[in-house]
Amino acid sequence: MKEFIINTDDNVYIPAEDSYLLADNLEIKEGQSVLEIGTGSGIVAMYASRLTDKITVTDINFDACELARKNFKANNIENIEILFGNLFEVVKNRKFDVILFNTPYLPTEDDDVIDDNINYAFDGGLNGRKVIDLFLNEVGNHLNDGGIVQIIQSSLSGNEETLKKFDEMGFIAEIKASEHFFFEDITLINAYKI
Repeated sequence: MKEFIINTDDNVYIPAEDSYLLADNLEIKEGQSVLEIGTGSGIVAMYASRLTDKITVTDINFDACELARKNFKANNIENIEILFGNLFEVVKNRKFDVILFNTPYLPTEDDDVIDDNINYAFDGGLNGRKVIDLFLNEVGNHLNDGGIVQIIQSSLSGNEETLKKFDEMGFIAEIKASEHFFFEDITLINAYKI
C-alpha cells in the first residue's frame, strides 16, 4: 500500500508509534461519518480516508490545522473537513459514527509544560487525564447509536478509569491493542455505543 507524504512542523506532534497504533486498527466502514479530535499532522485521518469519505478533523493547535491541510493536499485528499477548535466546540450539534482521538495522555508537572502549541499534543495534566476526562464527558453527545470511539492513551493515565467511565456511560469498552515501551503501555481503547 502506498505510503503517505508527511510534512512536519516543529509546533505539531510528529506521527509516532501511538499515531500508527490507531491508524493500523481503525474500525470504519464505508460511508460512515468520522470525527478525529486532535488531528495533528493528519496522518490518522489520511488512513481513515481510505475507508470512508465523510471525515471531519479538529485541532486546538492552529499550526496543526494548517499542517493537516498541507498534508491532505500533498496526498490529493480533498474530502476531509478541517475545523480549528478545542474538543467538540466546533461540532456542537453534530453526531458521528466513529470518533477518534490520540489523547494528550502524559502526566505533566508545571515545569514540564512548554509555552508553545506543541504542548497541546502531550500535556495531560498531573494525572494524565485532564483532557481525557473532558473528552469522555462529552463524547456520548456526539456519537450515533451503534457508533464506536477509538482512543489512544497510556497506562500512566489510568486505562481502568477510562474503561470504568465508558461502562458507566453504557458503552461496551475494551483494550483492543497495546504496545509496551520501557516505562508504559500505549493502549488503544475501543468503546461501542449500544
